[in-house]
Amino acid sequence: MNIISPGDDRDYIPIADHGLIGNLRTAALVSLDGSIESYCVPNFDSPSVFARILDKDKGGHFSITPTIPFTSKQNYLPSSNVLQTKFMNDEGVISITDFLPRPRQPNSILDTHKPLLPWLVRRVECVRGKVPLLMQCAPAFNYARSSHVTTLVEDTSIPFGPKRHKVVFDSDSFSLDLRYVVESTEDITQIDPEPDIELIDLSEKGHKGLAVQSAFTLSEGQIVTFVLRTPPTEVIRAPLSGQNEALTTNTNHYWYDWISKSTYTGSWKESVHRSALALKLLIYEPTGAVVASPTFSLPEYIGGVRNWDYRASWIRDSSFTLYALIRLGFTEEANAYLGFIFERIRNKNADGSLQIMYTIHGGKEFEEIELDHLDGHKGSRPVRIGNGAIDHVQLDIYGELMDCIYLGQKFGRPLDTDLYVISIFIIELLSTLVLCRSIWEVRDTQRHFTYSKVMLWVAMDRGLRLADKRSFPCPNRYKWLAARDELYEEIMHRAWNKEGKFFGQSYEETDVVDAAVLIMPLVFFMQASDPRFVSTLKQILKTPAKGGLTSNNLVYRYDTKKTADGVGGEEGTFCLCTLWCIEALTRAGQSDRTLIPKAVSMFEDFLLYLNHVGLCTEEISDAGVGLGNAVQGFTHVTLISAAYNLSRTLHKNV
Repeated sequence: MNIISPGDDRDYIPIADHGLIGNLRTAALVSLDGSIESYCVPNFDSPSVFARILDKDKGGHFSITPTIPFTSKQNYLPSSNVLQTKFMNDEGVISITDFLPRPRQPNSILDTHKPLLPWLVRRVECVRGKVPLLMQCAPAFNYARSSHVTTLVEDTSIPFGPKRHKVVFDSDSFSLDLRYVVESTEDITQIDPEPDIELIDLSEKGHKGLAVQSAFTLSEGQIVTFVLRTPPTEVIRAPLSGQNEALTTNTNHYWYDWISKSTYTGSWKESVHRSALALKLLIYEPTGAVVASPTFSLPEYIGGVRNWDYRASWIRDSSFTLYALIRLGFTEEANAYLGFIFERIRNKNADGSLQIMYTIHGGKEFEEIELDHLDGHKGSRPVRIGNGAIDHVQLDIYGELMDCIYLGQKFGRPLDTDLYVISIFIIELLSTLVLCRSIWEVRDTQRHFTYSKVMLWVAMDRGLRLADKRSFPCPNRYKWLAARDELYEEIMHRAWNKEGKFFGQSYEETDVVDAAVLIMPLVFFMQASDPRFVSTLKQILKTPAKGGLTSNNLVYRYDTKKTADGVGGEEGTFCLCTLWCIEALTRAGQSDRTLIPKAVSMFEDFLLYLNHVGLCTEEISDAGVGLGNAVQGFTHVTLISAAYNLSRTLHKNV
């Protein structure tokens, strides 16, 4: 058991050693030792106030930690995104319950809608013995670029009891206020603790304003709840006293009520539902947009340069997210996202094209900037905000979008005529698009990427299906059919490596193996039992030393040493690709039963790499360490899909 010894020399906590909390506006990472390590306010793409995970000294943090050696455990409350962290020592046990409040959904039209409170709540309870604790709140506004003024003022929100102070942190852009409430369980009669908040100067570590801390001791049954509020509004000035338990209960019920609507009954249900809850945390409720990840610039290789900002809404990632949620019966999210994307289609670019991503507010600009003043996670630099890939041409998005529209109208709200007319422009546009930068957002030469070509085929195929299923007018039906079939023949001829007997990464580099081609049977471009695909799958399953991409049952995207992508540096195995491989094995296994045990083995192995609360990072290192932005939506999407198809196949074969 790993014993944590608190001290001023605290190092970086591994990426995977965090839980995620959120409120469908923003999200926060909570480390195993009780620190808020990443928190952007008030929205996913807002500047950070806590970014300790990217700079352990000056990134900003909000920590609550025992001052004596301890071990820790972390878990979500059942069927919830309310996070609990426990600190254990021979002297006592502390439980911290962290969440961003969500009002419980009304049960009828007569119920009143509760307002969404933009608070960060940290409820600290001693459940056994007696434990000394230290709370530190050290915000670093605007990605640790802006200074702030810290003031202790009287807290008037609690009408009874001793006078207490609250803390106000004022920066140029907005303010935070930190308050606390003291409680105890009913059978406790001893005097409640009164944390004494004091100002501290962390300027030697690079902070641009005073922080605060409080050293206090809790005995069994005693509770202190810290509430960080932002921004100050009329709603926020409501009294805290008596609200804390209701806030926790309502938020917990909100998540429980949501996940209880799942229709999934297959195997690995716990992992599937945890993935669904994680995906729900990535939805920006005001617009229906879905962020690829709520974090930014976490490295794909420790010490490397592949550090990207994923706090935007990629059409690709969002579409796959909606596939997964639709499979579990969550159609409301699909309808909301389709509303978001149809608005983007109405506001398409001058040449008729779409962006590969939009901001969560629908914007087309997401300027990429390097923050040279931040050290990066474990020295992984540069730290980037924004993403320069926003103006890339990536043809695959049209296939993913048309598939999303097709599934959305099939399982969610039916597509009306006006929206169908908006949709079909995509098919007409495709004939003008040729080269792109692929799903992997390469930053050098544009090529005829095989994955992109397959997804163009999907766009035309789904457009035809949409017209047929709904009897919409399709005057260019024969043109679309001819284009779709010609593209199929082109891919089969130009992407196929005759000598190696596998589909290559692009028409230009058929000798490069790329795990993205595993998508072929998943989108019904070809049968998984097709000899060409089976041969490609077997090539990918070989180790890198033998020309493949699989190591320890985990799959790389492609060999970065064999093809230039304009980025450089190394990376780990890609969780998305591993799960695509599992699903491809599953589909091929419907014809060749010998492949099913391999699919099960790979899936069970992959589950071992989920972190302690069942969350996925983007990549996994050779040593089994989580890498990249966390939580990564694409990984949870493909986990749901792989589990769904593997479970269904196993049950069919029973």
